[in-house]
Amino acid sequence: MGIYEELQQRGLIAQVTDEPEIRELVNNGKAVFYIGFDPTADSLHVGHFMALCLMKRLQMAGNRPVVLIGGGTGYIGDPSGRTDMRSMMTPEQIQHNCDCFRKQMERFIEFGEDKAIMVNNADWLLKLNYIELLRDVGACFSVNNMLRAECYKQRMEKGLSFLEFNYMIMQSYDFYHLFQHYGCNMQFGGDDQWSNMLGGTELIRKKLGKDAYAMTITLLMNSEGKKMGKTANGAVWLDPNKTSPFDFYQYWRNVDDADVLKCIRMLTFLPLEEIDKMDSWQGSELNKAKEILAFELTKLVHGEEEALKAQEGARALFSGSGNTDNMPTFSLTEADFTDGEIQVIDIMVKAGMISSKGEGRRLIQQGGVSVDDKKLATPFDTVKTSDFEKGHVIIKKGKKVFYKITL
Repeated sequence: MGIYEELQQRGLIAQVTDEPEIRELVNNGKAVFYIGFDPTADSLHVGHFMALCLMKRLQMAGNRPVVLIGGGTGYIGDPSGRTDMRSMMTPEQIQHNCDCFRKQMERFIEFGEDKAIMVNNADWLLKLNYIELLRDVGACFSVNNMLRAECYKQRMEKGLSFLEFNYMIMQSYDFYHLFQHYGCNMQFGGDDQWSNMLGGTELIRKKLGKDAYAMTITLLMNSEGKKMGKTANGAVWLDPNKTSPFDFYQYWRNVDDADVLKCIRMLTFLPLEEIDKMDSWQGSELNKAKEILAFELTKLVHGEEEALKAQEGARALFSGSGNTDNMPTFSLTEADFTDGEIQVIDIMVKAGMISSKGEGRRLIQQGGVSVDDKKLATPFDTVKTSDFEKGHVIIKKGKKVFYKITL
């Protein structure tokens, strides 16, 4: 089985153009492909994870990745999947975020001569002359066709700025530039990028002739990835300073039963034959599958040592065994106590477990907060300094968030 067929079996391919040619290039290690990442934050998150894993799979099969950092398109902002305009970033913010991205990507992609390369579209987009661009590229785009694109249609009612309207042209120009200067013959992206990607393929063929060898492929990447990347408390980051390895592990350990095998197929590097055997797993076996998923992905992002620590900490919570040293910890001081006690709701605010006391009161009234496995009866319940004789107490929020509180 070739890598293209493996991508299909893992559920990664949504749409393609020129499938026979794409299959031939990918399976024979002849694809020079790019995926773009706009630097909208100083860390990648799990919504980018699928793209990183895909690049790693294809590089392992002999293909060459081109990592495109959107230092130029970051000045505009992609309207895809947005109901409002993105915040404008300063050049300094954009450059800082680009630098952070590269450090994280080096854990997945092997860069170097004849290996993966990283480019920044600021290097060519910021040098473009507006009139020349209109004459050279603008003539290749139909406004009527652009307005039919899903990424624009969903914004028309609330308003689409002319700034954002140019995003498709900029992204298309990226592929055109990479094709000419780096021999990039293929682009990958999420299913919400289809219109933008087709624009790049059409631009190359209009400018360089129908025989220009440029193709597109989209994945179930952004629709699935963006869903994966968000939690009730915000994004799950790949930066351990933003999302600890333990919290990262817990995120995957707590995926829905219906999603666990899909995630294992799409994101881990376990053999498909091994994954297929899990198809019949039910009940407690699904919890085993979740542990496998969480361990494999934490190992991939943070290394095996951190994955083992996170696994040990999680088992300490779920089974009452294991080392609690690896659980998220927050420390109180004597000054936090009044007459030797402090309300649990105050601890949760201090530790960042809740955003406000109002949220805490609602959770407690719903039976969603416990201390050392005892549910709180009222929002006024406290812990005392004497409760720390064993060294800590464990506060549980809902089914998934645990904190070890020390004194």
